[in-house]
Amino acid sequence: MKETPIGPGMSTSFKDHFSGHAATYSMFRPTYPRRLFEWLAETAPRPERAWDAGTGNGQAAVGLAEHFACVVGTDASAAQVGHATPHPRVEYRVAPSEASGLPEGWADLVTVAQALHWFDLPRFFGEARRVLAPDGLLAVWCYGDCRLDDPAVDRIVHRYNRDTVEDYWPPERDLVLAEYRPIPFPFAEVATPALSLEAVWTLPQLTGYLRSWSATTRCAKALGRDPVVAVEEALRGLWGPPDSARRVSWPLTIRAGRP
Repeated sequence: MKETPIGPGMSTSFKDHFSGHAATYSMFRPTYPRRLFEWLAETAPRPERAWDAGTGNGQAAVGLAEHFACVVGTDASAAQVGHATPHPRVEYRVAPSEASGLPEGWADLVTVAQALHWFDLPRFFGEARRVLAPDGLLAVWCYGDCRLDDPAVDRIVHRYNRDTVEDYWPPERDLVLAEYRPIPFPFAEVATPALSLEAVWTLPQLTGYLRSWSATTRCAKALGRDPVVAVEEALRGLWGPPDSARRVSWPLTIRAGRP
C-alpha cells in the first residue's frame, strides 16, 4: 500500500475526480443502511440541523433528511450538486468543505460520506469544529472494496480492481483501504456500530458500478477502450440468467467524535 501524506502537507487544491461522470456516479452508488442514519440521529444532541460535507450525489444528505429537520449538503463540484437527489429538507450548495459558509455553531451534526480522503484535513477539521454546536457530533465514514456472494465472481471483480485499474486510483484511495486509521482525528471519539452496505444487483448494475469508478474513467482514457468489457465477458458465463441478481456488500468504517 502506498503511503499517503497526512496533515499540513496535503494539497489544498480541490481534486475533482467525479464531475466528468457525475450522472454515472449518481446512478450506480450503493446505498447506505437505514441503521446508520438512525444511529446518527440518536447520537447527535438534537435532530435539528445537519451539514453533509462533500455531499456528492446527495445520498447521505437525503438519508439524514429522514431524521433531521434541516440538512445542508455542500460539494465543491457544481456537476455533482447538479445531479444530487432533491429533498424538501435538503439545501444543496456549491462550496468547498474547508469553507462551507455556514454560521458558527450552526450544526448539531456534521457528516462526511466516502469523501474525507479528498479534503485538506486540517482545514476541514477546523471548519467542522467552527460549524458544530459545542455538543455536536462529527461522523465520517467510508467503504472499500465490494464483496460478492460467489467466490469465482468475487475473484474476477477483485482482479479488475487490483490489477487492471490499480495504477489509476488516486493515492488518497489508500486512506479508504486503510479504513481511515492513519488519519489523526482531533475529536473525542465515540463508539460506532458495525454496519455494511448491501445490494442485490444484476450484472449490468455491477458493471455500471465499475464504470462509475474514477479509476475506470482514467484507465479507459489511457487505453482508448472500455476496460469493463473484458470483465463483463468473464462474468457472463458465471453469473447465470441475464436477469439474475447477486448479493454485493461493502463493510462500512465509521469514525465519530465530539469537539
